[in-house]
Amino acid sequence: MNDFEMMAVIFVVAAGTMVTRFAPFAFFMSKGELPPVLTYLGNVLPAAVMGLLVVYALKDVSPLAYPFGIPEALSLVVTVGIHLWKKHFLVSMFAGTFCYMILVQTVFV
Repeated sequence: MNDFEMMAVIFVVAAGTMVTRFAPFAFFMSKGELPPVLTYLGNVLPAAVMGLLVVYALKDVSPLAYPFGIPEALSLVVTVGIHLWKKHFLVSMFAGTFCYMILVQTVFV
């Protein structure tokens, strides 16, 4: 691809992303209240996404091979502990990720 084609692809992808992000706000802002199904999804999707991330992160862990899942288990404990303490998804996710990276790059090399 030449430079023009690359810029066109980037523009189209960015525009598509922006439309899918802003369309719900534009559509539902004119109305007063959100439909009950959207309110329900807004309440249950954060927990569902976190569950999906946990399953995806732990799917390839083998307790029979070194390091026996220890970094993952410790990072999971840190993530859950900080989330129970602070009740903030981003803080707990970043803390768990940081803990995991430190463990696999320094302790369990």
